[in-house]
This record gives sequence, C-alpha cells and structure tokens, in this order.
Amino acid sequence: MIVTCNRIPVNPDHAAAFEARFADRASLVDGMDGFVSFQLLRPQNPEDPYVVMTFWESEAHFKAWTESAEFKEGHARSGQLPPETFAGHPKLEMFEIIQGTALIQRVGE
Repeated sequence: MIVTCNRIPVNPDHAAAFEARFADRASLVDGMDGFVSFQLLRPQNPEDPYVVMTFWESEAHFKAWTESAEFKEGHARSGQLPPETFAGHPKLEMFEIIQGTALIQRVGE
C-alpha cells in the first residue's frame, strides 16, 4: 500500500476558501479502483502547508487516477481559487507503508 502526501502552502487569509473547496469537492476519487482513503490535514501552525493524504493499494492505482478523466474533472475546480490563495507551489510525496496499525475514527466524533 502507498500513501501520497500533497503539501500545499496556503495563505492563512485564504484558508477558509481552500477548506471549502475540499468540503465541496467532487468525490470522484472515492470510486477509483485501488483507492483506500482520503484525508485533508489542517496545519496547527498557519504558516505550515496543508497536507492532502490519499491511500492506495498500489502506485499503479495512484498513477491510473492521475491519468483519468475523473482526476482532470476533480482538479479543474482548483482553478476557481484566486492565485493569492496559495503561498507557494505544492509538493507531492509518495510513501510505501511498511509498518502500521489502524485506528478507525470518524472525523467530528
């Protein structure tokens, strides 16, 4: 299993709009083959980047997502945010899970 972490620097003055974009996101990724889960992490320090984490059964599944029409459709909406929303360029990182435990908890409970 792999995890992708997309670190997105967001101008603190635009954090609410950025979060709303994800709250209203098209859930196209949810139905993709090999998709496991998605999390949006808000930084405790407003100067740190947000982190978008996705979990996949394999790198091939993630790559298929990035090449899909659903990916293009889901990401077209990011252009709706003004450029000043972002405080820099995103950085995508990919990790292979080699150890772990599972804690299942619903956000807000």
